[in-house]
Amino acid sequence: MRKGIYLNFLPGESPEEKFSSAAELGFSCVEIPALETDAERQRYRKAASAAGVSVPSVMNSRHWASPLSDADPAVRRLSREGILQSLATAVELGADTVLLVPAVVKADVTYEQAWERSVSEIEILLPSFASEKVCLAIENVWNKFLLSPLEMTSYIDYFDNPFLAAYFDVGNICFFGYPQHWILRLGKRLKKVHIKGFDTRTRAFTSSLLGGDIDWKAVCQALQQVGYHDVLTAEIGGEGESPLAKAQNISSDMDRILEYFR
Repeated sequence: MRKGIYLNFLPGESPEEKFSSAAELGFSCVEIPALETDAERQRYRKAASAAGVSVPSVMNSRHWASPLSDADPAVRRLSREGILQSLATAVELGADTVLLVPAVVKADVTYEQAWERSVSEIEILLPSFASEKVCLAIENVWNKFLLSPLEMTSYIDYFDNPFLAAYFDVGNICFFGYPQHWILRLGKRLKKVHIKGFDTRTRAFTSSLLGGDIDWKAVCQALQQVGYHDVLTAEIGGEGESPLAKAQNISSDMDRILEYFR
C-alpha cells in the first residue's frame, strides 16, 4: 500500500518545496489539483521527479462551481473543459486517475436530473479518457447524490467502461454509513481511496486521522478483502502548531493505519 497526501496539506510555498517535503515526511505519492497551463504541468512534473515522488491522481477543480448536473448547457460545457484540463494534467504527470464529483443535487436540480445530465456529459468525456488510459473516478461527497453503495455501484456499472470507476473517501461516508461496508460493495470498482478523520458522535471531521471513531482495522481489512493495494491519500489538515508539525502528525497517523496491512 502506498502512502499519499494531497498537495495543499504539505508545508512549503512552491511545488518544489511541497514535493520535497512529501519525500522527507515519508510520502511516496502526492495528489495534485488540475493545472491550467502546459508550463505549470511541466514544472510540477519536474518537481515531483526531482523529489522522487509520484503523482497517482489529479483532483478536478470545477465540479462544484460548474457541475455536470447544471441546467445550463454553458455551465456543463465549462465543467467538461475543467475535466479535460484535469486529464491533461494527469497525462503530463503520469497519473492514472482523475477525481470527479459527478453531480450536485440542489433545490432546482432533482436527483433524476443530476443522474441523467451527469451521465450524458460523462459519456462525452469517456472516449478522451480511454484514449489516454486514464480513469475518471467518481467520489462520494456531501452532494446529496449517490447516497448508498447500491446507488454508487449502479451508477458506475451503467457505463460498463474500465475507465470509469470509484474514488472512495473513507471519512466522507461516516455521517450516514460504514466505510468498510461501502468498500466491500464497491469491490473491483475501487480505483483510489481518500482518508480523513471523522467523529460520528459530534458529526464532524477531525483534525487528525485517528481523532474520530473510524474503525481503521475494519477499513483496512475490507480493502485487503477486495484486493485494493494502490494508494491511501490523506485529505486532512492535521494537528499541530505549524504546517510542518501538521504534516508530520498526518504521516505518523498514516503509519499506524498502514500497520494493519502488514
